[in-house]
Amino acid sequence: MRTEATLEAPTSLTRLRPYVVDLGEYPKWMPLVHRATVAGPGAWDVELRAKVGPFARSKRLRMERTTDSLQLVVFERREHDGRDHAPWRMTCTMVEKGESVVMRVELYYGGTLWTGGILERVLADHIERGRENLRALVSPGGR
Repeated sequence: MRTEATLEAPTSLTRLRPYVVDLGEYPKWMPLVHRATVAGPGAWDVELRAKVGPFARSKRLRMERTTDSLQLVVFERREHDGRDHAPWRMTCTMVEKGESVVMRVELYYGGTLWTGGILERVLADHIERGRENLRALVSPGGR
C-alpha cells in the first residue's frame, strides 16, 4: 500500500518541523498514532491504532529516522528482534512557499495486514483529521 497526502499551512518551516521530525509529537495531531515513545537516538516504539466500528486494530513497530535534512525527513521500520517484518516507510518533504509551508507525506507499507478497502478508508479519515489538527497547531494563533 502506498498513500500520499499534502498539507499547506500558513506557517514557517521552523514552526512546522518540530512536529514532523519527532514521532513523539505525532499523538498530538495524528489520530492514527496512539503512542510513540523514545526507543533510542532517532528511534521510537510506535503504536498505531484504528477503529472500524466496534473493532480496533493496532500495530506496534519500531521506527527510526533514517534521513533528517531541513526539508526532508524519512522514517523507516527497523526492528531489533532478528525477524523479518513488512516494511513501513514515511517520507515527509517540506517546502516554504511564500508565507506558507507545503508538506507532502508518502506512506509506504509492504505488508497485507493494514490493507483493504475499509482500513484504507479509515486511514484516509485519520490523514484528513491529522492534516486539520497539524494545521491548527502550527498556524498563527494555533494551540
